[in-house]
Amino acid sequence: MSQHRVIASYLIETPHSLAHAAELMAGEQSTGTFVAVPGETPELKARHSAEIIGTEELEEMLEPSLPHSVPPPGGDNPVYRRGLVKLSFPLDNFGPSLANLLSTIAGNLYELRELSGIRLTDIELPEPFAEKYPGPQFGIEGTRKLAQVYNWPIIGTIVKPSIGLPLSEYGPLVTSLAESGLDFIKDDELCANPPYAPFEQRVKIVMEAIERAADRIGRKLMYAFNITGDIDEMRRNHDIVVKAGGTCVMVAVNSMGLPAVAHLRQYAELPIHGHRTQWGAMTRAPMLGMSFKAYQKLCRLAGVDHLHTNGLNSKFAESNKAVAQSIKACLAPFLGGYPVMPVLSSAQWAGTAEPTYQAVATTDVIHLAGGGILAHPGGAAEGVLSMRQGWEAASSGIAITEYAKTHPALQQAIDKFGKARN
Repeated sequence: MSQHRVIASYLIETPHSLAHAAELMAGEQSTGTFVAVPGETPELKARHSAEIIGTEELEEMLEPSLPHSVPPPGGDNPVYRRGLVKLSFPLDNFGPSLANLLSTIAGNLYELRELSGIRLTDIELPEPFAEKYPGPQFGIEGTRKLAQVYNWPIIGTIVKPSIGLPLSEYGPLVTSLAESGLDFIKDDELCANPPYAPFEQRVKIVMEAIERAADRIGRKLMYAFNITGDIDEMRRNHDIVVKAGGTCVMVAVNSMGLPAVAHLRQYAELPIHGHRTQWGAMTRAPMLGMSFKAYQKLCRLAGVDHLHTNGLNSKFAESNKAVAQSIKACLAPFLGGYPVMPVLSSAQWAGTAEPTYQAVATTDVIHLAGGGILAHPGGAAEGVLSMRQGWEAASSGIAITEYAKTHPALQQAIDKFGKARN
């Protein structure tokens, strides 16, 4: 019998004692049920029970975070205790399987009525997972090599409008963006294989535009085509991109499911750009779902090469502190490697480089700006230039307002987008 174990950490809230809640969690996700059953021998429990390896009391709350929790008998005015719980699961219970790992560490726990809040905060996985799942194939280094961008962020944008752009307009748009000096373009997650712009036709038009631009400028733009779809469709879409000479594919990780992404990784010939659609549903409630720290490990295990983290000062609900933590989490070692490149997006412009670099001190990111590039007063080329100048200033420790005095593209960006974001 293997001695390998999976460690899962949780933030919980309960009207019961923390110790009692932890026991229920361990039992629910391993050998326990609401009553003893035949066959539940001491030997079986010794081999397969989850173990409580740590608890820590935190603050107390007067109101529950989630509805329908049940206090202990006689607890008419319960106090809701928050705390940290760490559980250890025998790998022999489920084996090195992403799907069954999730069922174990993030399954029925969320439905326990003794809990008024539960959030998976971290996971530690044993070596058999690394033996089965090779992780990112290209990662940061491979992506930089394909994009021919070194030592600086990969600057990119998103096709806009995200929905409804006719096929006839894709070629001119991509041509203008490629010639603007961009490194990277991605499909919007809303656009994959719509009837008005069939995937195969769209790939053909886009890649012809990219190849023509590459002949003129000497560098091939990386384009992440959204291949999200049913399992067989995803394989067909991947092969279409490869045949057309593309250099990146994109999947909506949560829409597809982690095992489907891992399946794509088995045959993928290109970097996998991971979009985290539905992330807010998984994490926005602070006492429900899972942390990005845990989530990004699962995505890296499945094999994504890039992963969205949001950007600082974005239009979404996450705080700058949370976004910075997400970026750092992607760059932290996991299972001895598994390098993944964070993708910053949402209301980004040249000025976002300054707080981003101050928070994370790295240029190993893909920095996507839509309006921050396309709506620049000097046009897309000046928008791209302003993004580069923002990062030049930030990484050199020079205030962007000072750097802008001798860099007109950056000054124009500040004049337009700086005021809009204040």
